[in-house]
Amino acid sequence: MAKKIIVIGSGFGGLAAALRLRAKGLDITLVEKQPDLGGRARVFKKGSFIYDGGPTVITAPYLFEELFSLFNKKISNYVEIVPLDLWYRFVFSDGQTFDYSGDEKSMEKEVKKFSDKDFEGYNNLVTFTEKIFNKGFTDLSDKPFNNLTFMLKQVPSLLSLKSYKSVYKLVSDYIKNEKLRRVFSMHPLLVGGNPFTTTSIYTLILFLEKKWGIHYSMGGTGNVVKALEKLMEEENVKIIKGAEVTEIISNHNIVKGVKINNSKIIECDYIVCNSDPPNVYQNLIKSKKNYNFLFKQKMKRMDYSMGLFVYYFGSKKKYKDVAHHTIYFGDSYRKHLDKIFEKKILSEDISYYLHRPSATDPNMAPSGQDAFYVLVPVPNNLSNINWSNEGEKFKNLILEKMDSSVLPGIKNNVTSDFYLTPDYFEKDLATLHGSGFSIQPKFSQSAYFRFHNQSEIFKNLYFVGAGTHPGAGMPGVLSSAKVLDKLF
Repeated sequence: MAKKIIVIGSGFGGLAAALRLRAKGLDITLVEKQPDLGGRARVFKKGSFIYDGGPTVITAPYLFEELFSLFNKKISNYVEIVPLDLWYRFVFSDGQTFDYSGDEKSMEKEVKKFSDKDFEGYNNLVTFTEKIFNKGFTDLSDKPFNNLTFMLKQVPSLLSLKSYKSVYKLVSDYIKNEKLRRVFSMHPLLVGGNPFTTTSIYTLILFLEKKWGIHYSMGGTGNVVKALEKLMEEENVKIIKGAEVTEIISNHNIVKGVKINNSKIIECDYIVCNSDPPNVYQNLIKSKKNYNFLFKQKMKRMDYSMGLFVYYFGSKKKYKDVAHHTIYFGDSYRKHLDKIFEKKILSEDISYYLHRPSATDPNMAPSGQDAFYVLVPVPNNLSNINWSNEGEKFKNLILEKMDSSVLPGIKNNVTSDFYLTPDYFEKDLATLHGSGFSIQPKFSQSAYFRFHNQSEIFKNLYFVGAGTHPGAGMPGVLSSAKVLDKLF
């Protein structure tokens, strides 16, 4: 009889885990709190506008393709994923722009717009990030870091790759122009880290983008979720929606099952959590007798990612010249990030990521109109910001900033809107402190030092997703399911 596995949560990590374990012939039940699948990748509809909830940048589409290949099927029969020519447009507060793409002739032109002298440094940076990518992603992203011995074996090579430096410091070794430093050091923000404290291993994202490009799912990222849901149904993965796991039942160092909505109990042989590990350990496991001193200290010392304020809006006006992905930098960079990560206070000098899916897919908005969301890093809920009071004010600040820069006239053209705050991440997505990406990707919180893919406390409890190895972002959470593959 096949072993019974419960997967908690249907973010991309949970969906990938369910499929990979199903391909091994195991009995899989996926339990999701919300009425729809996707986790952070849920879809919101308002009027005729379609909004992806969160992840929008697809950087390693082969990781999705693999899930279909496990069952001898082709992803192209389920969803259309297309490459983008322009990856990001960076916009600075003084109006200067940098168009970031995979076209190296264009990149030379863009770099030299800011600094002729830095083009050689840019090329050397790319060369070095390839080395980091080969080690950090190719060799290690799908390997379990469950024991210290394996971690210690990696230390010499990680040190040779300057993992002790921050992303910003490594980039600064090659690039001298401050604006270019921002362009090439911003990637940790895509996975919840501060470029000034995130280990330079995460510069591998720079090369990862170059290797596979930036892609978009037609119909939105939500169509990838639908495709995976259809595949699971075809392969007899049981899916339970609208069912909140309120307790993981355990006995000593063994988990026995889950309690749904504080009442129904489902027993199982293994549990895979695509749920924030610190929240699981703190709130879903009631008995903490097995938590030893070192694990309790690990829980206490963790630094959490920033929070996110996400504003979704439709526009009566079509902004034809606005890119699919725009990243706007405010006046300050280090000071702004320090306010978010360390001081945990709101700043009026905001930076943001603007997503315009209707640039590529007109069906995301009514004819002649545009769909947008703008994602703004903010402090997590350790800040004690009262978002009921501050939310509307902050939304209006964002509108003012966009109106005076990237989207002139937008204040008079918004036709449909709503926003999410760190409260949504804490209450609906069950992340501790409303963090947008679980724990920060510092060196002291990476690989072995993150929450393990196989629980440090319970023999048959496993984790996938942002809070475990290798970390946040679509390639990260999909790779965490590949780690799981090796543990079963």
